[in-house]
Order: sequence, then structure tokens, then C-alpha cells
Amino acid sequence: MSKHSALNTFGRSGNPAFTRNFTSNDSTLPISERMTLDGAVNKTSILLALCFLGAGVGWNIPALAIPAGIIGFILAMVTIFRSPAKAGSTAPLYSLSQGVMLGAITMFAEAMYPGIAIQAIGLTFGILASLLFCYKSGIIKPTENFRLMIFSATAGIALLYLISFIMSFFGSSIGFIHSNGLMGIGFSVFVVGIAALNLVLDFDFIEEGADKGMPKYMEWYGAFSLMVTLIWLYIEILHLLMKLNSRR
Repeated sequence: MSKHSALNTFGRSGNPAFTRNFTSNDSTLPISERMTLDGAVNKTSILLALCFLGAGVGWNIPALAIPAGIIGFILAMVTIFRSPAKAGSTAPLYSLSQGVMLGAITMFAEAMYPGIAIQAIGLTFGILASLLFCYKSGIIKPTENFRLMIFSATAGIALLYLISFIMSFFGSSIGFIHSNGLMGIGFSVFVVGIAALNLVLDFDFIEEGADKGMPKYMEWYGAFSLMVTLIWLYIEILHLLMKLNSRR
């Protein structure tokens, strides 16, 4: 979720008050040093492979989940707020560390509800493929209003999670976030929907970056951005499936 704070930096915020221009664009760059769509796709594949590799480690050594999650969070913050140009170094480490965390989380979920892992993975990539089709075919268009809606909803969800996290230190929480009741399930469905629609912003970011001839390192940043959304989407889908399974 936090990656969208970086959208303003590159003029891709859902807020129409910000321009759509890629201010880092330099038309004098040689073609070989410009971002391409194929380059971003290839780098996304590399990050996915590293995430799955990390997941295998986390599945077998679940004790690494917390330190891996912390490392991944730090790497994400550094990439977004400090060194987007260094995404070629930080994004692979981010994907690997987050994979370790996801592997451990998935192992525990699978132990509780056998079969849930393949369901969560299948739904995540199914949603990815469906939204890519909807984006490329023009069924979903990332207009300024669309970006504003998704940006606002994402920020609201992040704030709600933050409040719940702070409340947990005082022995309280926002109950419906984790509840398996109808309200809790409805909330999870809503969050999954918002996480999924964030993929459209990522597709648009990558495609326009390639069209504008952004610097080559933006291939890694675009791939990193997409990975952040996919990881968030997977976690929310897993959470939703756990809620549904607990009602049986």
C-alpha cells in the first residue's frame, strides 16, 4: 500500500491536482537507456521468481517470517522515498524477503485449512490476468477520477489498519477487520477489490513510462511497484479465504 505515496513524485497520483507528466523523462537519452515495456515485464518475472524462491525458504523455516517482513518493509521504504533509481538492487532483495514472509504465513494457513494455499495463489494470478485483459482492452480506463478513487480508498484502508495496529497495544482493535462475520467478510472483499484495482494503476504506470521513454531504472521501479500490489493482494485474498473457511 505504501508504494502509492511515491506516485506523486512521478506524477501518477490518483489526485487530479497532480500532473500526469513523467518529470524525470529525458528525450536526450539513448534508446538503449530508455524504459521499455518488455524490459519491465522481464524484470517483473525475475521478481516473481525470487518471491517464489523466498516462499520456499519461509515455508520450511517459518521462524524467518518476522525478520524477513521487517527487512522487506525497510527495503520498500528506501526504494519509494529515497532511492527509486536503486530499485535494480533493492527490488530483488525486497521480493526475496517478502517471499520468505509469505511462505511462512501460507504454511500456517495451509496447516489450518488444507488446500487454501493453491486457492490463494490461483485467485491472485487469476485476478492479475483478468485485470490486465480489462486494462488492455479498455474495459477499465485509469481516468483521473478512477485514480483519485483508488488512491483515496487505499489511503483509507492503510489508515484503518494503522489505527487498529495502535489499538492492539492497548488490548483493543477494530473488530470487523479480523471478524469472520458478514461485516468482516464484506470488508475483506472490499479490500481485495481495492488491492486488485491498484493493479490497473501499476499497468498504466509501466505502460506510460515506456511510452515516455523514462530512464532504464524505471523498469525495475515499475516491476517493484507491481510486486508490492501483488503481495498485498495475495495477503488479503489469503485473509479472506481464512475467514470463509473458519465459518465451515
